[in-house]
Amino acid sequence: MTVKVKIEYNAINERNTFSNGDILTGRVILEVSRKTEFKSLTIKTKGKAKVLWTEYCPIQKRTRTLFDDEKYFSLEQFLLREETHKGNVPLGPGRHVYPFTFQIPFQDMPPTYKGEHGKVRYTLTAKLSRSLHLPSKDKTEFHFISQADMNNPSLMAPQSQVTEKGLTFFASGNMSMDISTERTGYMQGEGLVVKGEIVNSSTRKIVPKYILYQKQSFFAFGKRRVHTYDVLKEKGEPLPSSTRQTVSKVLTIPREITPTILNSRILKVEYRLKVILDVSFSKDPEMKLPIIILPSIGGSTVKGLEVGQEKSGWNI
Repeated sequence: MTVKVKIEYNAINERNTFSNGDILTGRVILEVSRKTEFKSLTIKTKGKAKVLWTEYCPIQKRTRTLFDDEKYFSLEQFLLREETHKGNVPLGPGRHVYPFTFQIPFQDMPPTYKGEHGKVRYTLTAKLSRSLHLPSKDKTEFHFISQADMNNPSLMAPQSQVTEKGLTFFASGNMSMDISTERTGYMQGEGLVVKGEIVNSSTRKIVPKYILYQKQSFFAFGKRRVHTYDVLKEKGEPLPSSTRQTVSKVLTIPREITPTILNSRILKVEYRLKVILDVSFSKDPEMKLPIIILPSIGGSTVKGLEVGQEKSGWNI
Protein backbone atom coordinates (compact mmCIF):
# COMPACT_ATOMS: atom_id res chain seq x y z
CA MET A 1 0.00 0.00 0.00
CA THR A 2 1.43 3.37 -1.09
CA VAL A 3 -0.52 5.52 1.39
CA LYS A 4 -1.93 4.69 4.82
CA VAL A 5 -4.51 7.07 6.35
CA LYS A 6 -4.95 7.40 10.12
CA ILE A 7 -7.14 9.66 12.30
CA GLU A 8 -6.19 10.82 15.79
CA TYR A 9 -8.30 13.13 17.98
CA ASN A 10 -7.58 14.83 21.30
CA ALA A 11 -9.44 13.91 24.48
CA ILE A 12 -10.84 16.85 26.47
CA ASN A 13 -11.61 15.00 29.73
CA GLU A 14 -10.72 11.82 31.62
CA ARG A 15 -13.71 9.91 30.25
CA ASN A 16 -12.86 10.87 26.66
CA THR A 17 -16.39 12.12 26.00
CA PHE A 18 -17.77 15.09 24.07
CA SER A 19 -20.97 17.08 24.42
CA ASN A 20 -22.95 19.86 22.71
CA GLY A 21 -20.75 22.79 21.68
CA ASP A 22 -17.43 21.10 22.52
CA ILE A 23 -14.42 21.68 20.25
CA LEU A 24 -13.15 18.47 18.65
CA THR A 25 -9.54 18.73 17.45
CA GLY A 26 -7.18 16.20 15.96
CA ARG A 27 -5.10 15.30 12.96
CA VAL A 28 -5.10 13.16 9.85
CA ILE A 29 -1.80 11.34 9.39
CA LEU A 30 -0.65 10.09 5.98
CA GLU A 31 2.10 7.46 5.89
CA VAL A 32 3.48 7.49 2.34
CA SER A 33 5.86 4.75 1.17
CA ARG A 34 6.75 6.30 -2.20
CA LYS A 35 6.08 9.49 -4.11
CA THR A 36 2.48 9.81 -5.25
CA GLU A 37 -0.15 12.36 -6.23
CA PHE A 38 -3.67 12.83 -4.91
CA LYS A 39 -6.74 14.93 -5.70
CA SER A 40 -8.04 15.78 -2.22
CA LEU A 41 -7.89 14.99 1.47
CA THR A 42 -11.10 15.47 3.47
CA ILE A 43 -12.21 14.95 7.07
CA LYS A 44 -15.89 14.55 7.95
CA THR A 45 -17.72 14.25 11.25
CA LYS A 46 -21.34 13.20 11.57
CA GLY A 47 -23.95 11.93 13.99
CA LYS A 48 -26.49 9.33 12.93
CA ALA A 49 -28.91 6.75 14.39
CA LYS A 50 -29.98 3.50 12.71
CA VAL A 51 -32.49 0.77 13.54
CA LEU A 52 -32.79 -2.63 11.85
CA TRP A 53 -34.60 -5.88 12.57
CA THR A 54 -36.41 -8.71 10.80
CA GLU A 55 -39.85 -10.15 11.50
CA TYR A 56 -42.07 -12.80 9.96
CA CYS A 57 -45.15 -11.61 8.07
CA PRO A 58 -47.81 -14.39 8.21
CA ILE A 59 -49.97 -12.81 5.49
CA GLN A 60 -47.14 -12.70 2.96
CA LYS A 61 -45.54 -15.84 4.44
CA ARG A 62 -42.07 -14.38 4.35
CA THR A 63 -39.55 -12.60 6.56
CA ARG A 64 -39.16 -8.88 5.98
CA THR A 65 -36.52 -6.42 7.09
CA LEU A 66 -37.55 -3.20 8.85
CA PHE A 67 -35.11 -0.30 9.04
CA ASP A 68 -34.83 3.45 9.38
CA ASP A 69 -32.20 6.08 10.10
CA GLU A 70 -32.02 9.57 11.55
CA LYS A 71 -29.27 12.07 10.77
CA TYR A 72 -28.27 14.74 13.30
CA PHE A 73 -25.41 16.59 11.61
CA SER A 74 -22.70 16.23 8.97
CA LEU A 75 -19.68 18.57 8.76
CA GLU A 76 -16.84 18.26 6.25
CA GLN A 77 -13.51 20.02 5.71
CA PHE A 78 -11.04 19.90 2.83
CA LEU A 79 -7.56 19.63 4.30
CA LEU A 80 -5.99 19.65 0.81
CA ARG A 81 -7.42 19.67 -2.69
CA GLU A 82 -6.15 19.94 -6.24
CA GLU A 83 -7.72 23.36 -6.94
CA THR A 84 -5.27 25.00 -4.55
CA HIS A 85 -2.33 23.33 -6.29
CA LYS A 86 -3.49 23.75 -9.93
CA GLY A 87 -3.63 19.98 -10.46
CA ASN A 88 -2.96 16.85 -8.45
CA VAL A 89 -1.15 17.41 -5.16
CA PRO A 90 2.32 15.81 -5.04
CA LEU A 91 3.15 13.85 -1.90
CA GLY A 92 6.64 12.61 -1.09
CA PRO A 93 7.59 9.58 1.03
CA GLY A 94 7.29 9.97 4.80
CA ARG A 95 4.80 11.04 7.43
CA HIS A 96 2.47 13.97 6.71
CA VAL A 97 0.22 15.52 9.38
CA TYR A 98 -2.87 17.66 8.72
CA PRO A 99 -4.69 19.16 11.76
CA PHE A 100 -8.44 19.72 11.89
CA THR A 101 -10.97 21.42 14.20
CA PHE A 102 -14.73 20.94 14.49
CA GLN A 103 -17.32 22.33 16.88
CA ILE A 104 -20.04 19.85 17.80
CA PRO A 105 -23.46 21.43 17.13
CA PHE A 106 -25.51 22.77 20.06
CA GLN A 107 -28.67 20.99 18.85
CA ASP A 108 -30.54 18.40 20.93
CA MET A 109 -29.08 14.96 20.10
CA PRO A 110 -29.15 11.52 21.77
CA PRO A 111 -25.98 10.06 23.31
CA THR A 112 -23.80 7.36 21.80
CA TYR A 113 -25.73 4.11 22.15
CA LYS A 114 -25.84 0.49 20.98
CA GLY A 115 -28.96 -1.58 21.66
CA GLU A 116 -30.63 -4.79 20.52
CA HIS A 117 -31.83 -3.44 17.17
CA GLY A 118 -30.37 0.03 16.85
CA LYS A 119 -27.48 2.34 17.57
CA VAL A 120 -26.44 5.99 17.71
CA ARG A 121 -22.94 6.72 16.40
CA TYR A 122 -20.76 9.81 16.16
CA THR A 123 -17.84 9.38 13.77
CA LEU A 124 -14.83 10.95 12.09
CA THR A 125 -13.97 9.82 8.54
CA ALA A 126 -10.86 10.80 6.58
CA LYS A 127 -10.70 10.18 2.82
CA LEU A 128 -7.73 10.53 0.48
CA SER A 129 -8.82 10.62 -3.18
CA ARG A 130 -6.39 9.76 -5.99
CA SER A 131 -6.80 9.51 -9.76
CA LEU A 132 -7.26 5.95 -11.05
CA HIS A 133 -7.25 4.59 -7.47
CA LEU A 134 -9.89 3.71 -4.93
CA PRO A 135 -9.98 6.24 -2.08
CA SER A 136 -7.92 5.49 1.02
CA LYS A 137 -9.97 5.93 4.19
CA ASP A 138 -9.90 5.74 7.96
CA LYS A 139 -12.87 5.96 10.31
CA THR A 140 -13.13 6.25 14.07
CA GLU A 141 -15.90 6.87 16.61
CA PHE A 142 -16.01 9.35 19.47
CA HIS A 143 -18.30 9.11 22.49
CA PHE A 144 -21.01 11.78 22.68
CA ILE A 145 -23.14 12.48 25.75
CA SER A 146 -26.03 14.93 25.95
CA GLN A 147 -25.90 17.77 28.45
CA ALA A 148 -27.99 17.08 31.54
CA ASP A 149 -30.45 19.81 32.54
CA MET A 150 -31.01 19.38 36.27
CA ASN A 151 -32.98 22.65 36.31
CA ASN A 152 -35.92 20.87 34.70
CA PRO A 153 -38.63 20.80 37.42
CA SER A 154 -39.94 17.41 36.27
CA LEU A 155 -36.57 15.79 37.03
CA MET A 156 -36.55 17.10 40.62
CA ALA A 157 -40.18 16.25 41.40
CA PRO A 158 -40.72 13.47 44.00
CA GLN A 159 -43.03 10.61 43.10
CA SER A 160 -44.98 7.96 44.99
CA GLN A 161 -47.52 5.19 44.48
CA VAL A 162 -49.79 3.06 46.67
CA THR A 163 -50.75 -0.54 45.90
CA GLU A 164 -53.03 -2.87 47.87
CA LYS A 165 -54.04 -6.49 47.24
CA GLY A 166 -56.00 -9.21 48.98
CA LEU A 167 -55.01 -12.90 49.04
CA THR A 168 -57.49 -15.70 48.34
CA PHE A 169 -55.51 -18.77 47.23
CA PHE A 170 -54.10 -20.87 50.12
CA ALA A 171 -53.94 -17.64 52.15
CA SER A 172 -56.08 -14.78 53.45
CA GLY A 173 -55.78 -11.12 54.40
CA ASN A 174 -54.40 -8.05 52.64
CA MET A 175 -51.04 -6.49 51.92
CA SER A 176 -50.19 -2.96 50.80
CA MET A 177 -47.20 -0.78 50.04
CA ASP A 178 -46.71 2.97 49.82
CA ILE A 179 -43.44 3.59 47.94
CA SER A 180 -41.77 6.89 47.05
CA THR A 181 -38.56 8.29 45.56
CA GLU A 182 -37.02 11.69 46.31
CA ARG A 183 -37.09 12.72 42.64
CA THR A 184 -37.48 11.40 39.10
CA GLY A 185 -34.05 12.21 37.60
CA TYR A 186 -30.79 10.58 38.71
CA MET A 187 -27.29 10.50 37.28
CA GLN A 188 -24.86 7.70 36.52
CA GLY A 189 -23.23 6.39 39.67
CA GLU A 190 -25.79 8.04 41.95
CA GLY A 191 -27.82 6.28 44.64
CA LEU A 192 -31.53 5.86 43.95
CA VAL A 193 -33.17 6.01 47.39
CA VAL A 194 -36.45 4.07 47.68
CA LYS A 195 -38.54 4.69 50.81
CA GLY A 196 -41.97 3.65 51.98
CA GLU A 197 -44.16 1.55 54.22
CA ILE A 198 -45.23 -2.05 53.69
CA VAL A 199 -48.16 -3.52 55.62
CA ASN A 200 -48.55 -7.30 55.72
CA SER A 201 -52.01 -8.13 57.10
CA SER A 202 -52.04 -11.52 55.40
CA THR A 203 -51.29 -15.02 56.69
CA ARG A 204 -48.19 -15.29 54.48
CA LYS A 205 -44.61 -14.06 54.77
CA ILE A 206 -43.71 -11.53 52.06
CA VAL A 207 -40.33 -10.43 50.66
CA PRO A 208 -40.00 -7.01 48.96
CA LYS A 209 -37.94 -6.99 45.77
CA TYR A 210 -36.56 -3.87 44.07
CA ILE A 211 -35.84 -3.90 40.34
CA LEU A 212 -34.51 -1.18 38.05
CA TYR A 213 -35.12 -2.25 34.46
CA GLN A 214 -34.44 -0.81 31.04
CA LYS A 215 -36.92 -0.68 28.17
CA GLN A 216 -35.55 -0.38 24.63
CA SER A 217 -37.98 0.62 21.84
CA PHE A 218 -37.20 0.72 18.11
CA PHE A 219 -39.47 2.18 15.41
CA ALA A 220 -39.60 1.66 11.62
CA PHE A 221 -42.37 1.61 8.98
CA GLY A 222 -45.05 2.12 11.63
CA LYS A 223 -43.87 -0.92 13.61
CA ARG A 224 -42.25 -1.16 17.02
CA ARG A 225 -39.83 -3.68 18.52
CA VAL A 226 -39.40 -3.67 22.32
CA HIS A 227 -36.82 -5.30 24.60
CA THR A 228 -36.59 -5.10 28.39
CA TYR A 229 -33.95 -6.32 30.81
CA ASP A 230 -33.17 -5.90 34.48
CA VAL A 231 -30.32 -3.54 35.33
CA LEU A 232 -30.45 -4.03 39.12
CA LYS A 233 -32.27 -6.54 41.32
CA GLU A 234 -32.15 -6.50 45.12
CA LYS A 235 -34.14 -8.06 47.96
CA GLY A 236 -35.35 -6.42 51.14
CA GLU A 237 -35.90 -7.95 54.57
CA PRO A 238 -38.77 -10.49 54.83
CA LEU A 239 -41.98 -9.34 56.55
CA PRO A 240 -43.71 -11.95 58.71
CA SER A 241 -47.48 -12.22 58.82
CA SER A 242 -49.37 -9.38 60.55
CA THR A 243 -46.50 -6.88 60.57
CA ARG A 244 -45.88 -3.32 59.38
CA GLN A 245 -42.45 -2.11 58.32
CA THR A 246 -40.87 1.15 57.16
CA VAL A 247 -38.44 0.36 54.35
CA SER A 248 -35.48 2.22 52.86
CA LYS A 249 -33.35 0.84 50.06
CA VAL A 250 -30.52 2.42 48.06
CA LEU A 251 -29.97 1.18 44.50
CA THR A 252 -26.64 2.38 43.11
CA ILE A 253 -27.08 3.17 39.43
CA PRO A 254 -24.18 1.77 37.34
CA ARG A 255 -21.75 4.40 36.06
CA GLU A 256 -21.53 2.93 32.56
CA ILE A 257 -25.23 2.63 31.86
CA THR A 258 -26.91 4.25 28.83
CA PRO A 259 -28.71 7.47 29.78
CA THR A 260 -32.41 7.81 29.10
CA ILE A 261 -33.04 8.55 25.40
CA LEU A 262 -36.29 10.35 24.57
CA ASN A 263 -35.07 12.72 21.85
CA SER A 264 -34.89 10.33 18.88
CA ARG A 265 -37.62 9.59 16.36
CA ILE A 266 -36.55 5.98 15.76
CA LEU A 267 -35.47 4.67 19.17
CA LYS A 268 -36.04 5.15 22.90
CA VAL A 269 -34.31 4.03 26.09
CA GLU A 270 -36.47 4.26 29.21
CA TYR A 271 -36.19 3.08 32.82
CA ARG A 272 -38.67 1.95 35.46
CA LEU A 273 -38.34 1.19 39.16
CA LYS A 274 -40.44 -1.88 39.94
CA VAL A 275 -41.20 -2.94 43.52
CA ILE A 276 -42.65 -6.44 44.02
CA LEU A 277 -44.05 -8.10 47.14
CA ASP A 278 -43.03 -11.73 46.69
CA VAL A 279 -45.67 -14.08 48.13
CA SER A 280 -45.59 -17.88 47.91
CA PHE A 281 -48.39 -19.52 45.87
CA SER A 282 -49.96 -16.19 44.89
CA LYS A 283 -49.69 -13.55 42.21
CA ASP A 284 -47.21 -10.96 43.45
CA PRO A 285 -48.49 -7.38 43.78
CA GLU A 286 -46.20 -4.85 42.11
CA MET A 287 -45.88 -1.16 41.29
CA LYS A 288 -43.78 0.84 38.81
CA LEU A 289 -42.32 4.35 38.87
CA PRO A 290 -40.57 6.04 35.89
CA ILE A 291 -36.91 6.95 36.38
CA ILE A 292 -34.89 9.34 34.18
CA ILE A 293 -31.17 8.56 34.02
CA LEU A 294 -28.85 11.43 33.09
CA PRO A 295 -25.19 11.43 32.01
CA SER A 296 -22.53 12.42 34.52
CA ILE A 297 -20.88 15.30 32.66
CA GLY A 298 -17.15 15.54 33.30
CA GLY A 299 -17.17 12.45 35.49
CA SER A 300 -19.36 14.02 38.19
CA THR A 301 -21.05 11.44 40.42
CA VAL A 302 -23.09 13.80 42.57
CA LYS A 303 -25.70 14.24 39.88
CA GLY A 304 -24.69 11.79 37.15
CA LEU A 305 -26.23 8.65 35.57
CA GLU A 306 -25.63 6.02 32.84
CA VAL A 307 -27.01 2.53 32.07
CA GLY A 308 -24.88 -0.56 31.39
CA GLN A 309 -25.65 -3.75 29.57
CA GLU A 310 -24.86 -6.32 32.27
CA LYS A 311 -27.69 -8.18 33.94
CA SER A 312 -27.46 -8.25 37.69
CA GLY A 313 -28.27 -11.16 39.97
CA TRP A 314 -30.17 -10.87 43.24
CA ASN A 315 -28.25 -9.07 46.00
CA ILE A 316 -29.38 -9.80 49.54
